[in-house]
Amino acid sequence: MRIAIDAMGGDLAPQAPVEGALAAAREWPDTQLLLVGKPEAIKSHLGTNPPSNISIVEAMDTIEADDEPVRAVRRKANSSMVVAGRMVKEGQADAMISAGNTGALMTVGLLVVGRMEGIERPGLTAILPTVDGVGVVALDLGANMDAKPEHLLQYALMGSRYREKVHGIARPRVGLLNVGTEAAKGNEQSKAAFELLSGAPINFIGNVEARDVLTRNCDVLVCDGFSGNILLKAIEGAAETVFGVLKTELTSSWKSKLAAAILRPNFGRVRKMMDYKRYNGAPLLGVSGLVVKGHGSSNAEATMHAIRQARTAVGNGLISALADDLGGK
Repeated sequence: MRIAIDAMGGDLAPQAPVEGALAAAREWPDTQLLLVGKPEAIKSHLGTNPPSNISIVEAMDTIEADDEPVRAVRRKANSSMVVAGRMVKEGQADAMISAGNTGALMTVGLLVVGRMEGIERPGLTAILPTVDGVGVVALDLGANMDAKPEHLLQYALMGSRYREKVHGIARPRVGLLNVGTEAAKGNEQSKAAFELLSGAPINFIGNVEARDVLTRNCDVLVCDGFSGNILLKAIEGAAETVFGVLKTELTSSWKSKLAAAILRPNFGRVRKMMDYKRYNGAPLLGVSGLVVKGHGSSNAEATMHAIRQARTAVGNGLISALADDLGGK
């Protein structure tokens, strides 16, 4: 298995991608990790004796966070992100991971890797944390801001198959994000999508509200990229805010500090449960190769989890399963 990693993408690049790859290389010696980017910058974080299953692929340009996506992909053909995408397209890598410019990565998926036959709009897929530690697969979380009902149907089909193939959940429950659970709720897009999903070959349970997502009232959450991205950022922000407030309160007096010391293991488990780094790695479903988006602020730990996600998807034949099930539909 070969996974190409955009070593120059992300807020903490190249240190975080390289250090994450080092940890992953030691954890999974059967996986070849291809660090794509400027060799000297990568080598400065590799150390003197890196594992034999890590190698460097030269790419001397970088797509920046503020670059216009389509223009950057077309003009920076030797950027680390584009080179990694081309490796997937040409069969030199089984998957690619990047924490860089989201719009540019979507463009690489469409223009370089190529869209899967039968899929109109690929969707960015991620796992949202839940209180039981299992998580909810949600898509789209930012690839397409203005999705049509037909696109939401394709997201439901792909998300259901992803949950089955990668996570081993038989007949995953598919829910449609809405402002209420009643079938007649929502805007015209959601009403039309409800009708399409009701007749699809999936275990559709109807509309679900955002307040119930963290209790895993469904296994796959379908939404457009605009609503999905807002939901994702709201969950991340709420978690950080709550833990910040708790930290302030639990260090405000000696009694609070004593209570905090006693409850430290409990708080640690809760923080781990809600930590986005454990769920890092969002596949762009609907393209003909495995393209995985990492969180822009991914550190080494988050990078390692993204590699874990890519390994699982490749090992379970996700892309070929999607092509067999959905191609031409």
